[in-house]
Amino acid sequence: MIVGPVGAGKTSLMNALNRNCLKAEKTQSICFTGGMIDTPGEYAQIPRFYSALMVTATQAKLVIMVQDSTDFSKPLPPGFAGMFPRPVTGVITKIDIAGSDNSKAQNCLKQAGVKEPYFSVSAQSGAGIAELTNYLMERGCK
Repeated sequence: MIVGPVGAGKTSLMNALNRNCLKAEKTQSICFTGGMIDTPGEYAQIPRFYSALMVTATQAKLVIMVQDSTDFSKPLPPGFAGMFPRPVTGVITKIDIAGSDNSKAQNCLKQAGVKEPYFSVSAQSGAGIAELTNYLMERGCK
């Protein structure tokens, strides 16, 4: 299951992991695609939706928490990862865009309660996707 703020690159990441070349569109509701669960960014930003994320996470083996490396205006709440009944992995997206700050992104994930390792990826260039895919396969998630 992929979770993160609006615009963090969740759907693009899912498409890259599934080797799907489609252009990402705004996710309007929880979507089950290619063995993955994509969630709308609003679900991570609006507390009344947290219960939907918690319940949906029970259907996942792992939660991928996404942090955009270029936008820190919508941080996840402190300890956010602790509400999930599954292991949580941190992924930093958009590392190929000017203004990317991996260190700040790692701090955001750390504050949200995500433990290392963190994976830095670009869904556009494919950087880091192979490493993340291997990690997911080792855990039986792909």
